[in-house]
Amino acid sequence: MKTVSVKNRCKFRVAGKPAARLESIPAPAHVAAIPHQIPLIRPRLLVKPNDSVKLGTPLIEDKGNPNLKLLSPGGGHVMDIQYGPRRVIEAIIIKIAPDEPYVEFPVIDETQISGMGREEIIDALMARGLWPLIRGIPFKGVADPEEAPAAVWVPLDILDPFHPHSDVYLAEGPAKEQFLFGIKVLQKLAGRVCVCEHTDRPVPDERLRQVLTHRAAGPFPAGEPGVMHYQTKQSAKENRAWYVTGQDVLLLAEALLTGRYPTARVMTVSGGRPDNNRHVRSRIGAPLKSLVKQIDSPEAYRWVAGGLFTGYNAAPDGFMGLYETALMLVPEVTEKELLGFARPGLKKPTSSRTFLSAITRPTLTVDADRHGELRACVNCSYCAAICPVGILPQYTYKCIYAEEIEEALAHGLLDCVECGLCSYVCPSKIELTETFKDTKHKYYWGKI
Repeated sequence: MKTVSVKNRCKFRVAGKPAARLESIPAPAHVAAIPHQIPLIRPRLLVKPNDSVKLGTPLIEDKGNPNLKLLSPGGGHVMDIQYGPRRVIEAIIIKIAPDEPYVEFPVIDETQISGMGREEIIDALMARGLWPLIRGIPFKGVADPEEAPAAVWVPLDILDPFHPHSDVYLAEGPAKEQFLFGIKVLQKLAGRVCVCEHTDRPVPDERLRQVLTHRAAGPFPAGEPGVMHYQTKQSAKENRAWYVTGQDVLLLAEALLTGRYPTARVMTVSGGRPDNNRHVRSRIGAPLKSLVKQIDSPEAYRWVAGGLFTGYNAAPDGFMGLYETALMLVPEVTEKELLGFARPGLKKPTSSRTFLSAITRPTLTVDADRHGELRACVNCSYCAAICPVGILPQYTYKCIYAEEIEEALAHGLLDCVECGLCSYVCPSKIELTETFKDTKHKYYWGKI
C-alpha cells in the first residue's frame, strides 16, 4: 500500500468537531432536490408544482445529456419550486406522503454484476439517478461516461474536520458488504480503483483492508481525491480521473441491490449548541433545521452546508443537497471590534503568526468575522506555502485578474483541488478558491 503525505500543510485547531456518536432524528415531512449545486450541468425541469411523484421519479434532466437525471429524494407531491436569479432552479421541494410511493428498478446482485459490461452498468446507474455521485477531475463536475479515466478514487475520509467519519458510516448494518459490492461495480467502470484510508483513521476490518490501495498522511486536505491523484499520477495522460466518496459507494451499491433509490445518509452537525456536535442518520435533501436541535435565534448563525473549508452559505430554511453531508452553524458577527488591529489576538485563529495565538496554539471556535476588509494581494505567499498541489495561487489569481488565462493555466489552475485553504489563510481576504472555481467552469464551457 502506498502512503501519500502532503508536505504543504495548514495546522489549525478548531473547536466543535462532531462527536462519533450517531443519533437517529425524526423523519422530515418534506425534502428537496438542489439542482444548482450540481456543477457543470444545464438542468431542464420535468415536473411542475402539485405533480405527484414517487421516490425515484425524474425531476430534472441535463440538456446536454438527457440520460443524466436527478431523481426525486421523496415520494408525495411537488410542494414548491424555488427559483433564483435568471430563473435558476434552486430547489424542488417534495411533500412526503405517509405511504411514500417509490419507483421499483430491477435488482442487480453480485452474480449479475460479474456478467455485465461497462455500458450496461453505466446505463443502470444513470437510470437510478446515481451517476452524478461519480465526479471528474479536474473540473469536479459529473463524470463523463464517454471518458476512460486514469483511475477512480474512493476516499474513506477526506479529513475535513467536520465531515462524517468512516468508522461511523461503515458501522451501519450491512454497510461493509455493500461497500465491497460497490467497489466491484466501480472496477467494471475503470481498470484502476484506488481506495484510500487516512493514517489517523485506519480501517480495522480485514475484509475492507483487502481493497485498500493507498494511505493518506497529514492534516486536511490529505486524502482529498484531487490531491491523491496529483501526488501519484505519472504523466499528463493521467490528468483526468474520477472520484466518489466512501459513503456514496454505499448508495451506488444499495440502489443496485434493492432496486430502490437510496436516500439514507450519515451526516455531521456542529455549532449552535454543544450537544449539536454529533453524527445523525438522515436522508438526502433533508431540511437543515431538521438536523439541529432547538436553537433560539437561527439568524444569529451562518448555516454552512458542506464543511468548514469547502461548504457554502445556506439559508436556515435550506436543504442538504446531493453532495453535502456536513452542516455547521457558525456564529455571525455584526459588530466591529474596537481597535482590533492593536489587540494581541489570543483567541484569533491565525496561520501567519500575526496574533499571539500562533504561540499559545489554543483550540478556537470559528466565527463569521473576516477580521478585515478586502485588500490587494501583497505577495505574502502564505497561500503558496499551504497549497497541497504546489501551484502558486497568488500569481494564478493575478493572471486571472489580468485575463491572461493561458498564463493561469501554466501556473496550474486546473490542478487546483478547491480545498479552500488558500482563501482561509489569505490576509488580504481574497476569495481565491471561488475565483479559481469560477474560472475553471468558464474554461470548461469555453467562455474564456
